[in-house]
Amino acid sequence: MRDLYNSPLNSRYASKEMSYIFSDNMKFSTWRKLWVALAEGEKELGLNITEEQIEELKSNINNINYDEAIKREKEVRHDVMSHVYAYGLQCPSAKGIIHLGATSCYVGDNTDIIIMKNALLLVKKKIVTVINHLSNFALKYKDMPTLGFTHFQPAQLTTVGKRATLWIQDLILDIENIDFLLSTLRLRGVKGTTGTQASFMTLFNNNEEKVKDLDKIVAKKMGFENSYGVTGQTYPRKLDSIVLNRLSEVAQSAYKFSNDLRLLQSMKEIEEPFEKNQIGSSAMAYKRNPMRSERMSSLARYVIVNSLNPAITAATQWFERTLDDSANKRIAVAEAFLALDGVLNLYINIAENMVVYEKVINSHVNNELPFMATENIMMEAVKRGGDRQELHEKIRIHSMEAAQRVKGEGLNNDLIERIINDSSFMLSKEEILNIIDPNKFVGRAPSQVVEFINEYVKPIIDDNQDALEIKSEISV
Repeated sequence: MRDLYNSPLNSRYASKEMSYIFSDNMKFSTWRKLWVALAEGEKELGLNITEEQIEELKSNINNINYDEAIKREKEVRHDVMSHVYAYGLQCPSAKGIIHLGATSCYVGDNTDIIIMKNALLLVKKKIVTVINHLSNFALKYKDMPTLGFTHFQPAQLTTVGKRATLWIQDLILDIENIDFLLSTLRLRGVKGTTGTQASFMTLFNNNEEKVKDLDKIVAKKMGFENSYGVTGQTYPRKLDSIVLNRLSEVAQSAYKFSNDLRLLQSMKEIEEPFEKNQIGSSAMAYKRNPMRSERMSSLARYVIVNSLNPAITAATQWFERTLDDSANKRIAVAEAFLALDGVLNLYINIAENMVVYEKVINSHVNNELPFMATENIMMEAVKRGGDRQELHEKIRIHSMEAAQRVKGEGLNNDLIERIINDSSFMLSKEEILNIIDPNKFVGRAPSQVVEFINEYVKPIIDDNQDALEIKSEISV
């Protein structure tokens, strides 16, 4: 509808897969699955619930009568009871046992946890896809010397592939943290209105073992090994903070990559993909702006800042619960996942299609390498009988003059030519050029790439082959 606000997270950035996870259909069908699991568990533990009632509930899990629920909510101002009512209209024989003994948070909170689990699994798959593309890139360019930078000032050489492993390393840390979170994720379970399970104690005539068993049965039916040992009315709101912190960490990794690529594109060394008919600027037709990387930075920043929302919510919950969490988390959690999904869609697209300009990279290396190579040249000249202190002074003078030529006059760096023409060094042109071969200044970078991919990356790829099927579509 063009006359109502439409979130750009859906229309421009997030994938259909992630949008579905946070859709009404996912939410309310999961509510119904939880009601089925509760009824099944109560039947198994001896309550008077028939198989026919359960089958009636199951047959209508995805047949959600939204109109009835919306109409009812306008009357009673309660979303859960509105859907209990609507479900009951479709399941007349089971109407009386829907939501038996439960509180609203039984469906609301358990569904939120299930949704976050599914969304985290999708995030992990996309991170693995990015890692796979970056590892292919790293191996392809593992031997290509490039300027390293500290403080964004030229430093010792590294290789293009080695730099890519730094991006991968950040993402591996993110996957490790997500895996730990998934391994410890619990369902809220069947805990009652203030977490005491009092209503279920009444249902089962104070049989504590059956109440405890019901909690375990429902958790397993919904795909969880455990539920929280104790809760108030809600699951611990710290969980939302923990989850969004994990998303923030991924956003930080992506943000770092996008900034690196924006700098590299400014130096004309590496570019993000630029399509045939793409327009870089409405005024400057020649421009090739790094719009994908810039969008990554923008969305990543939103995810990082948004992670503060559930932290404050968790800190301000009173006793067993207050409702000031609801509206905030309804927006903050969903938008964090949708925005990060947009970030990862861009990351996948860029990592798979980066363009490397080898001649530009070589030119930048050759402009700076003479300064870096002077110590190696001096040591070789000393071996030939030269005086170290005298040679050091000559290199200092030559370097200052070459630097003035570059900075003051805008000319090329002629330091090596100056040294070649200085007989004090007792080295031929060929010998000096051999000393300053860029490949001799990258240390173990090429082998580090191979070792890192084999030891750290390959096991992740092998364990997550299904992630490699993910394709990224950039809508704008």
